[in-house]
Amino acid sequence: MPAPTQPPTTPAPETPTPAPAPAQLPVLSASDPVSFSIPAIGAESELLSLGLRENGSLEVPPDGPGAPASWYNDSPTPGERGPAVLLGHVNATDSGPCVFADLRKLKAGDTIDVLREDGTTATFVVDRGEQYSQDAFPTQTVYGNTEGPELRLITCDGYDPDTGEFDDNYIVYAKLAT
Repeated sequence: MPAPTQPPTTPAPETPTPAPAPAQLPVLSASDPVSFSIPAIGAESELLSLGLRENGSLEVPPDGPGAPASWYNDSPTPGERGPAVLLGHVNATDSGPCVFADLRKLKAGDTIDVLREDGTTATFVVDRGEQYSQDAFPTQTVYGNTEGPELRLITCDGYDPDTGEFDDNYIVYAKLAT
């Protein structure tokens, strides 16, 4: 008698191994910023909390000598996921230097410390600085969502002596130190 034949075996489909979840970058809970310091250029300031004007443009901090910088209060607080935005002047109304006068001297790896209302300090590491024409301001790059906590420092740049106006902005991009 012939041996019974067994139906061919079909291996069971392998259960796919789920891809690991992307690592979430560490974030801090919300806490309004109080002040900041940038050791590499000796800049420091208390921070005002400012929003938008009626026309939709950003409120800017006062521009007199010794004027403080500000935090754009519709952006995340420094350390939360997304780009926290700090604004400051490059020079004062008397043409003397202001709080962000030396932003162009920052290099990748320099740090920015932001003291928060809850007593913690969010330390950011500079990635880069870039100059943009105000007519070609990269709104999405500056204010758009980010994977982790980031910081933007914004000041005027590109002074035109013929008009007495600044035609550009200079922006420093930084990420929360891990």
